Amino acid sequence: MNQQPHSSATTVLTKAEKLEQLRRKMASIPARSDGTEPATPSVMLKPVGEREPTPIVATAQSTLRMLPVPEPIGDLLPRGGLARGTVVGVDGAASVLIGLLATVTAAGGHVAVIGMHGLGLLAFHEQGGDLAKVALVPQPKDAAIDCAAILLEGFDVVVLGLSGGAVTPSRGRAVAARARSKGSLLIVTAGQWDGPDLRISSRVAGYTGLTAGRGRVTGIRLDVAAAGKGFQQRTGRMEICDDTGQLRWATVDGTTLTSTPPLRAAQ
Repeated sequence: MNQQPHSSATTVLTKAEKLEQLRRKMASIPARSDGTEPATPSVMLKPVGEREPTPIVATAQSTLRMLPVPEPIGDLLPRGGLARGTVVGVDGAASVLIGLLATVTAAGGHVAVIGMHGLGLLAFHEQGGDLAKVALVPQPKDAAIDCAAILLEGFDVVVLGLSGGAVTPSRGRAVAARARSKGSLLIVTAGQWDGPDLRISSRVAGYTGLTAGRGRVTGIRLDVAAAGKGFQQRTGRMEICDDTGQLRWATVDGTTLTSTPPLRAAQ
């Protein structure tokens, strides 16, 4: 009996088809939850053969659920945390971004970090972050924004490092709309993004543990400012200090503020 020869033609997937495959894989990830209520699924798959999955727009309740932040930073924010479905610009001291991500993962959330190959994973761990809940895309090349748009479908927080670049307003609006519809948080850093919902800026104000240029650094003081749509800028001084091998955040009172001599290079 003669058998029919198999076709040797190879199916070539278009870019759109590859993106659709990735979206379907992301949709198979278990639904996210902030620990207080079941998460709203962002995508429902149809049986094979139907053309497209039907998107489920996140409800107002799921979109506005808050993600936790270090308590001193929460004191600067109107609702004490970061709202899902928004875009947050973060610049200044790297410890602030690391603290935000560590707090989210410690509470059970998942984060993806794009374009930040120098992210301090040791500091992240020391601040209580869960490394098992972090996905890294250190070198996205020219696909960073497209990558962020896709990852917003499956992660609680997506960090987009722009490496000094700028995002056009039209592309920014499209990605922000994706974050809103999926109930995810987009953090933009190291670049220009027009009109974020919230901007958190910081600078190093000093160190603790040093006297007369000697000693061991046991903490770092930060001046942090937060400003956003609907509320005026709020500022505060806080510190990250060593607490028996684990770093913790604390608000600095006016009574404890002391000048710190500048660090000098060893001779």
